Amino acid sequence: MEESLSVGELAARSGVAVSAIHFYEAKGLINSVRNAGNQRRFARSELRRVAVIKVAQRAGISLGEIRDALAALPTGRTVTARDWSRLSKRWKRDLDERINRLTALRDQLGDCIGCGCLSLKTCPLRNPMDVAGEDGPGARYIEP
Repeated sequence: MEESLSVGELAARSGVAVSAIHFYEAKGLINSVRNAGNQRRFARSELRRVAVIKVAQRAGISLGEIRDALAALPTGRTVTARDWSRLSKRWKRDLDERINRLTALRDQLGDCIGCGCLSLKTCPLRNPMDVAGEDGPGARYIEP
């Protein structure tokens, strides 16, 4: 592989930990090949993929969505500005929807008394349309 990088070099150049590089590879976000000594070697193009991953994560995009988006790109070449434009437009729509939902939730927080009963018909945050009330009184959901 021409101008390949070791895992340590990729980590140092991308500004992420070696463990993150291993994690991204295990999740199918980036790829490596093994050299004759069975060491991972990454194409230089993986640097740009790691950059895309980090920016997308910072924007709140899930790793599954990032993996699916990167899988749609050709392998073995650097992510281009055109690729990024396509990906970011797709993610922008999702982020706009999430922002709208969060804004609506934020604006409704003042109406929440936080009692946990979940049977209030007026609770749009935890029990919209009183769906939990159909199961009877008391708490119905356990938070993780």
